[in-house]
Amino acid sequence: MDKSNVRGYLAGSAWREYNTTGKVTGLNLPLGLKFADKLPQPVFTPSTKSNKGNDINITFEQARSIVGDDIEELSRISLALYSKASKYADDRGIILADTKFEFGRVDNRITLVDEVLTPDSSRYWNKFSWKPGENPFGFDKQIIRDWLDANHWNHKPPPPNLPNKIIEETHSRYSEIYGIIMNAQLIK
Repeated sequence: MDKSNVRGYLAGSAWREYNTTGKVTGLNLPLGLKFADKLPQPVFTPSTKSNKGNDINITFEQARSIVGDDIEELSRISLALYSKASKYADDRGIILADTKFEFGRVDNRITLVDEVLTPDSSRYWNKFSWKPGENPFGFDKQIIRDWLDANHWNHKPPPPNLPNKIIEETHSRYSEIYGIIMNAQLIK
């Protein structure tokens, strides 16, 4: 298992999986959810890398077969981190839709081993413009994913060069979320 994902809202690969199966990583979700809907409660959704290098969602039991009984602790830690970060973001007018954590062992202790809660590992939305069923304004790398998909990139290296407009907009959104979260600026 590579990643411990937590989702509070339905987007990204979870949305695609739910749209096909009504489930996310083997978890049954309520019927009739829309894109960007808030889930009844945050869910732990593990993932790993495919042979091609892209993330694939796996079930809790598949994750257990990879990491053993540590999966219980990884789930508990991940959900607790998400809960605290989600509340912090919400107090600043931001939705933390989902995020991922990467863990390893250091001195035989479960340890976070990569960046956390950045726009690269998390989906941040403006809570005042968010509406279920619509693509929310995000402060994350979704703008790049959307541009790549709109330009029919086949997800094989090398990716196409991004236009300056997309690079500048991504930089602007990253800077804005940094200001909101780190400087406690309230969004309007």
